Amino acid sequence: MDPIAGIKPYKDTTLALMLAAQKRGFALRYLEMHDLWLRDGVAYGRATPVTVFDDKKHWFELGEPEEVELGRLDAILMRKDPPFDLEYITASYILERAEQAGALVVNRPASLRDCNEKVFISWFAELCAPTLISRDLARLKAFHAEQRDVIYKPLDGMGGTGIFRVREDALNLGSVIESLTQNGRHTIMAQRYLPAIVEGDTRVLMVDGEPVPYGLARVPQGSETRGNLAAGGKGEPRPLTPAQQHIARVVGPELKKRGLLFVGLDVIGDRLTEINVTSPTCAREIDAAYGTDIGGLLIEAIQTRLAARRA
Repeated sequence: MDPIAGIKPYKDTTLALMLAAQKRGFALRYLEMHDLWLRDGVAYGRATPVTVFDDKKHWFELGEPEEVELGRLDAILMRKDPPFDLEYITASYILERAEQAGALVVNRPASLRDCNEKVFISWFAELCAPTLISRDLARLKAFHAEQRDVIYKPLDGMGGTGIFRVREDALNLGSVIESLTQNGRHTIMAQRYLPAIVEGDTRVLMVDGEPVPYGLARVPQGSETRGNLAAGGKGEPRPLTPAQQHIARVVGPELKKRGLLFVGLDVIGDRLTEINVTSPTCAREIDAAYGTDIGGLLIEAIQTRLAARRA
């Protein structure tokens, strides 16, 4: 995970997962990316025992770190935030070796690499708004001429960073595309703007292929287009709509097949816009509103997988 001292404990989903695992009897060890390495094909980690507390001022205590063979652990939760860069990919290779040696890695490392959070919606194009993934400047401009109101965004961002809306007047269209693609060197995503964003961009959390019955709508504030909480959006917990439930039913089996046990779908209106597989959040806000235990659901799913392996 990212440094535990720097999280916001009242809203951090990783901490919620740690609390749920600890409550169910798991001994916790804490690692950051620099704590992982491979030696002669074996995955190792510098793991620090950690005790966690549901306390805004004192949420963790660390023990003495020790070198461990990662494949000997029962389960490893990969919760490092993007960017999804070469360091992240390298960590996934190390965790895949741990998986092959016996550890249950959540989410599956190969699927983290395969399922880019923007591109993966292409496997469910019937659920999405018109979408173009390209680095060709002319093609990206032509998409705007066709759709008239378009969202452009990078493929490796999070929290709403680097997202631009270009309206019908096409103001700054060329500049936006050139900047995001770095003059055609990087592939980006273009999606038709969905007016339903004014009602919120809803995070639907999926646990082992099944949706939590409540989501968190991230509602843009003021003149902002983005609903992301990190971009100033207001979080409003809500029961899932029939359209959101339908999207979850369609996507769920594929997530389960790929070993993606904890995923956040982003839905605007009745359209799927992203599939977040690296470190989905919003569990704390939903738990607080509805008394759910989303962390507990995931840990129980992990326990079920571990029990099946031992049977």
